[in-house]
This record gives sequence, structure tokens and C-alpha cells, in this order.
Amino acid sequence: LDEHLAEVKESGLYKHERQIASAQRAAVRVGDRDVLNFCSNNYLGLAAHEELIKAAKSTLDTHGFGLGSVRFICGTQDIHKKLEKAIADFHGTDDAILYAACFDANGGLFEPIVAEGDAVFSDELNHASIIDGIRLCKATRVRYKHMSVEDLDAQLQKHASARTKLVITDGVFSMDGDIAPLNDICDVAERHGAVVAIDDCHASGFLGATGRGTAEHCGVLGRVAITTSTLGKALGGASGGFTAGPQAVIDTLRQHSRPYLFSNTLAPAIVGASIRMLELLTTSSELRDRLVDNTKHFRERMTAAGFELGGSSHPIAPVMLYDAKLAAAMAERLLDEHALYVVAFSYPVVPKDKARIRVQLSAAHSREHVDRCVDAFVTVGKQFGVI
Repeated sequence: LDEHLAEVKESGLYKHERQIASAQRAAVRVGDRDVLNFCSNNYLGLAAHEELIKAAKSTLDTHGFGLGSVRFICGTQDIHKKLEKAIADFHGTDDAILYAACFDANGGLFEPIVAEGDAVFSDELNHASIIDGIRLCKATRVRYKHMSVEDLDAQLQKHASARTKLVITDGVFSMDGDIAPLNDICDVAERHGAVVAIDDCHASGFLGATGRGTAEHCGVLGRVAITTSTLGKALGGASGGFTAGPQAVIDTLRQHSRPYLFSNTLAPAIVGASIRMLELLTTSSELRDRLVDNTKHFRERMTAAGFELGGSSHPIAPVMLYDAKLAAAMAERLLDEHALYVVAFSYPVVPKDKARIRVQLSAAHSREHVDRCVDAFVTVGKQFGVI
């Protein structure tokens, strides 16, 4: 292991964790100074929202700190069922089931509902949790080219004899901010009698006219059978995941999904805060609207300055630089000289020669924050000859 770790460090791929000494806000405390945070999944700025903190504190008083149990023994409180119903109502499904994380939701999805004789069709760039979850099931595993409806169609035709055909895709792919063409995917799937499932971690709460996610954004609400997502990004930023879908699917997961059966129940404080979070999102679009405005402003200014951005309209806005050393050096200078906290990504996290600095916008950012971010990029971009 020591030799392996030495090789990882030598290759420049060793991950260092920067310590934050504050709540997760638009500006965070790193070391002895405050820096603007443009690398968080806190899309709606709810991670330190006073209403969620108030609800979490109140739930600690009424329901305690933890339960010391899995759900089916003595780990299900009334608030867990209330949150599951609220999630199901939000997504327009029969029911929902809570997990410790969406990694667990994806890891526990496939083995219970598909088996030998079935087939799972997965986008080649799907999240690691989907890949790991599929590996645990006995269904035929089929990868189709990234966001290629044509290849998905061909693969479905090739495996037409499969009993159950399940298509699974990220709703939004986190490295590029590209949005799966769900309308076309649903058309193809329905033509072949396949069921569609999505991981909507980078869309729940803010994508679509009312924040219902990628399905709403693409106009296919009601045509996506199963949605997995997280409470750890836009929906509060803490922890917890869920699967929403038909009653038979959710009931089967409650009986057979290993991460659900053998993991402690979600902490009451998170549950209480999450119930309040959904109340806020269903009564006002203010945070979503602010995020949309910040994203549009950032993308327009950066493009006008001469930068190439990945994606089109998502708050994940990768600044494409292609060279790994360049991306790392620019991110370091942005932090050291401009107090701008962004992260460079390179191979193997992204394909070779596709290095970038991933910027993530939040409703917590003010217009001044966004302008400071762009101005810093312009200054450093000129210094490095990028623009």
C-alpha cells in the first residue's frame, strides 16, 4: 500500500482534503482567510439556511439524535414516513424509500428488481454508484455510448429477448453539466418496452420549471419510472438519499435492498430539516430563480471573455482548459491570489486531454460574487495565455 500511495502521489493524482472552518456558504473559512466557494454542490444555498437549521434543532428535541437501529427493527419514526411521502409527492410517484446516501440507493436498486434473463442498459459515463450497483445483479449488463439514443436503440434491439429491460442514466452528468436527452430516451425505451430510471442528484430541486428535476426539464414527467437522488446536494446539502417510484418497486426494495436493510436509519435531525426543505421548495421558486439567473450571468460573461465552457445551461460550468498542469496551476493561483475556491479536474476523473476547472454556481451567490469570480478568471486567464 505504501508503494501504491507513493505512485499516486508521484503521478499527481493524490487527493488532498482542504479543511473548512465555517458553515457551507457562498464564502467559507479556509485557513486564516475567507474565500469565495464556487466548487460546492450546494446549488440552492440551503446547507446553512436558517429555516433548515431551526427545523433540525427542533427535531433533535422531539425525536432525538439517533435511533441505533435499521428501519425494520426499531428505526422508523413518524417523520421518516412523512418525508418519504413528501418526496413521493414531489416527484409524482407512488412512494419513496430513504437511504443513508444516494450511493446506497443506487447500490441497492438493481439486485432486488432485475435478475437473470433481464437486461440493464447503462450510459457509459454513469456515476460509479450505478456501475457498482449493476455489478451486484445477475441481469445482462449493457453499456451504450454516452447520451447516444441511436446506440441505445441498437442495444435494445440486440437484446430484445430480455424479459425486463431497464434503462438507467444520470439525469445530469457531473463533470460536464450535460443533460441526458430524456425525451428521446423515453421514446426509444417505450418503443422497445423498456423501463427508464434516472439518477437525478445534480438536478433535484432546481432543474425544471418547478425544480422537479431532469424529467420535468425534458418534459417527460410521468414517463420516468424510477428516480434516485440525494439530500446531500441542492436538497439541503447534508446526507441521505432516496429512490422514488412505483409501489411495487419501493415495496420490493424495502424487503430486499441490502443497503436499506443493513444500514442505520437516517438521523432524525436530517429528516426534520429535509421535510422543511421540501415545504420551502414547494411554496416558492425564489432560490431556483436566483440560481438560474446566476448561472446565465456567469456563462454569458465567461463566454464573452473568450473562455470555452462545457454544458449549456446547468450551474455546473466546466471551464475547459484541456491541459492538466495548466488547469491545476490556474486553480491554485485563483485561490492564492484571488481567494476563489475552485477545483481542477484531470485524468482519470475526466478523459485524457479534457482537463478543466469545474465551477458550480449557487443561489447563495450574489451578483457581486459571480462578477468577482469572472473577473478573477479573466485576470488569471490572461496571465496564462488562455484568453
